[in-house]
Amino acid sequence: MTAGLWTQWVLPGIWITIQLTLYSAALATAVAFTVGTARTHSSRFVRFLAGLYTEIFRGTSALVLMFWLFFVMPGLFGWALVPMWAAVLALGLSYGAYGAEVVRGALNSVAPAQREAGIALNFSPWQRMRLILLPQAVPEMIPPFCNLLIELLKGTALVSLLGVADVSFAAYLVRLATQESAQIYSVTLVIYFVLAFVLARGMKALERRTKAGIGITATPGTPGGTR
Repeated sequence: MTAGLWTQWVLPGIWITIQLTLYSAALATAVAFTVGTARTHSSRFVRFLAGLYTEIFRGTSALVLMFWLFFVMPGLFGWALVPMWAAVLALGLSYGAYGAEVVRGALNSVAPAQREAGIALNFSPWQRMRLILLPQAVPEMIPPFCNLLIELLKGTALVSLLGVADVSFAAYLVRLATQESAQIYSVTLVIYFVLAFVLARGMKALERRTKAGIGITATPGTPGGTR
């Protein structure tokens, strides 16, 4: 692979993949915390709506949703999305549904006595969530969130089917130009591995920081891996 192909296609493709991962992760995080906390709400109606969202988006294909947002929605509603934002929306909504279950499980794992203490102190539901539940639940969310983030990184390869020039699409173009599949796809595997490794290290550092904030020492090991 020549230096020209590397600088013209592969490096910009890596940057597009990083942007897709960051934007989709930001949306997925917002969805996960909104829907996940709603799953623990006292109102059965709110829990039902949150559960319905989770089941719908966990049970549908992110790729088909991406196609629906890009090809179908303009005809139905007149809203046209550029491929980049159709991909971000599809990935964020889909992975946010998985993240919502992580948030729900972590919140429910907090000892009931902690909730009761907040009620005894006359804390509002928001104060109990912000001051008692989330500080204890967030460190437990980080390892599974790390796994989801890495899966999201790999899921960004789907956007190449919309013509978004991510690293997978760049690899395809390089293969067409050079007719050398082994080299470019081996390089692409390494690129994804390096990006995933950096994300895992960053999440591990975040886990140590959040656990230190509540007086817990993080056990050595990667998030979501063997401890």
